[in-house]
Amino acid sequence: MRKLMFFLMVFALASQVWADKVSLTADAPDVVVSGDQFRLTFTVNTQKGKDFRAPSIGKGFDVLMGPTRSMQSSTQIINGKMSSSSSVTYTYILMAGEAGSYTIPAASIEVDNEKYFSNALTIKVLPKDQADDAGSAATGNVSRSQSTQGRISPNDLFFTTTASKTHVHEQEAILLTYKVYTTLDLRQLLGNISDLKGFHSQEIDLPSQKEWKLEHYKGRNYKTIVWRQFVLFPQQTGKLDIPSVEFEGIIAQRVQTSDDPFDAFFNGGGIVEVKKKIQTPKVTIQVDPLPGKPEGFSGGVGQFSLTSSINAKEVKTNDAITLKLTITGSGNLKLVGTPEVKFPEDFEVYDPKVTNNFDVTSAGVSGSKSIEYLAIPRHAGDFTIPPVEFTYFDVQANAYKTLKTEAYPIKVAKGQGNAGQVVADFTSKESVKVIGQDIRFIKMGDTSYTQKGDYLFGTRRYWAAYLLPFLLFAAFVIYFRKQAQENANVARVKTKKANKVAARRMKQAGKLLAANKKNEFYDEVLKALWGYMSDKLSMPVSQLSKDNIEAELAGHGVASEHIQDFIAALNECELARYAPGNESEAMDKVYAASVEVISKMENSIKHK
Repeated sequence: MRKLMFFLMVFALASQVWADKVSLTADAPDVVVSGDQFRLTFTVNTQKGKDFRAPSIGKGFDVLMGPTRSMQSSTQIINGKMSSSSSVTYTYILMAGEAGSYTIPAASIEVDNEKYFSNALTIKVLPKDQADDAGSAATGNVSRSQSTQGRISPNDLFFTTTASKTHVHEQEAILLTYKVYTTLDLRQLLGNISDLKGFHSQEIDLPSQKEWKLEHYKGRNYKTIVWRQFVLFPQQTGKLDIPSVEFEGIIAQRVQTSDDPFDAFFNGGGIVEVKKKIQTPKVTIQVDPLPGKPEGFSGGVGQFSLTSSINAKEVKTNDAITLKLTITGSGNLKLVGTPEVKFPEDFEVYDPKVTNNFDVTSAGVSGSKSIEYLAIPRHAGDFTIPPVEFTYFDVQANAYKTLKTEAYPIKVAKGQGNAGQVVADFTSKESVKVIGQDIRFIKMGDTSYTQKGDYLFGTRRYWAAYLLPFLLFAAFVIYFRKQAQENANVARVKTKKANKVAARRMKQAGKLLAANKKNEFYDEVLKALWGYMSDKLSMPVSQLSKDNIEAELAGHGVASEHIQDFIAALNECELARYAPGNESEAMDKVYAASVEVISKMENSIKHK
């Protein structure tokens, strides 16, 4: 009985596997060298197939052998669950012919009276390596050089540094690629990319396990890998250099361990590791300034779209309204300023919440930036949130473009706790009744007497007691009126409190530094620097740039060296965030420099 149940179980499982979706898969190398032999396989994930029909393998390849048919099947039990699989593979041995790119069409097979087709393949055939001897049996395989003893030629191992563009506008994206070419058995590559000064850089995540590919380059066939890739945004104008970087390659070479030719033949010699210094080429980028920046320019360079939404258009006083703006596109999204929303004066507005969702790929930085504004109406009435404008520089159109959202009419009704509602009616007052007593109890105990004329009434202290409250009242009125006038000037209040706000943010940055939260630390330092300058110069953050900061500070009489120190602190913070190396040391340096430069700037503007 147990055997019967076991066979029924296996049969049911096999039936389930056969019921799975049938697939026929073709596989072959993407790149081969002319004269090389390689395998072309077609695998079907069931053994019920019949009438396999191979594609027509035409020009570009010679069929040396095939098809050979092989079957595979396996059954395994994991955690009490049984699974099985089976397949059939048809294998061809092909030889690559002339250089070029060729397509192998789809094959077909019939399973349960239904025909299935494989994927088509495109194979690139590289020409033979010019370094091959005409009479040798070499086939262009790049691995032949690893057995060479002696000096390693610069053509056997080198870097290329390529920029997608070498003439761009300020803030325009550039793809920088470091690529390794070798004909050797390269085991290790030591070195790192130096700071890219003058650029805001974002590195592209590449697979940790890099896969070598064949490439024909300047008459030779090389194994190649993309070592590092960055998306750069130039922050300065003029000629900017991407400097050369030195690497050290560890190469495995085969050497003879004996002078006896028979020993060398049978034992194959030994393997030694050889070190080779290589340098990346230097690249120069010409950066042009953006044409005359219009008022309200966001700092965005690329291609963007703008959408908006609001959670409610009819609310009560003290209910929250959330306005959400979403900037989508590709370009310097991370450096785009926050658009300014002009809420009605009766709305209490809070700092916006910014959510970034970026992808950094070889196509650049793309994604979205969402900004949520929270506002609370304090008075009833009909209001309008005007359209929000977003101005950016379109690199393809080579012109500025302005995007606008729709206007939102808001109807605010009176609600509980309305700040505009009169809480107490001070015009209605109760009459005060004084109730006396006709007969009072006689006073007991000692009695004190006062000489005639020794009274407080009519003395200086008596009149001072009357005048002092009036004088204090007048002083309080003058003081609070002055404070009200000063508070009415929001820009002046922000200017006076700029240092306190910056100090509070730097204190928070210090806590993030101690917790080693890198991204949050740099965000807080940048908020402190840009926020301080925004409050001090009475300018919205979205309108600030390094150029107009210099002009404004110079107009306030700040020394040029202090201005340069502040700009340098901004650059250092932006660069240190993505620079490799000792992160803790870099964060300490940025923190100290930022605290010092805010202190210098505060003293300079105070005594201007």
